[in-house]
Amino acid sequence: MSQSLAAAGTETGRVADLALTGDLIRPARLTVSDLLAWPQHEAEVSFECATSGIRHHRFTGPLLHDVLSAAGPNFDPARRKDRLRFLIAVSGADGHHALLSWAEIDPDFGRAPVLLAVGIDDTSLDRAGPQLVLPQDRCGARHISGITAIGVDGGYTSWA
Repeated sequence: MSQSLAAAGTETGRVADLALTGDLIRPARLTVSDLLAWPQHEAEVSFECATSGIRHHRFTGPLLHDVLSAAGPNFDPARRKDRLRFLIAVSGADGHHALLSWAEIDPDFGRAPVLLAVGIDDTSLDRAGPQLVLPQDRCGARHISGITAIGVDGGYTSWA
């Protein structure tokens, strides 16, 4: 995780956005302002970084599950527990990537309170772009700054 999470991607002066793509009924491009339309959650997070020790931050933003649910994942109602085959790929402007399963964020399964943070320590992320925050992770390896894309993929039909 970088030294200055809020500063990532601010050099261009433009408002950052992210693309919601993949197996969605309503793919979209979203900005931090758009993400403020969802209920906001707060998480006090401590990341144990191998190179810089423990970092403490307070993040605010909507739950990833809420945002992706609004985009309409293409679950097949005829397939029992179809949502369990869906994966979520998150990419950041700095080239970092993380992969999550739908079950991990689904309230009926893992219920992980994964945030699309729009603020860190009372600083807006308008220019830097939203951040993926997994409060339950001990280290910040899956933390993604300046999210550029979130892809939802339900193409895993064979378990052989």
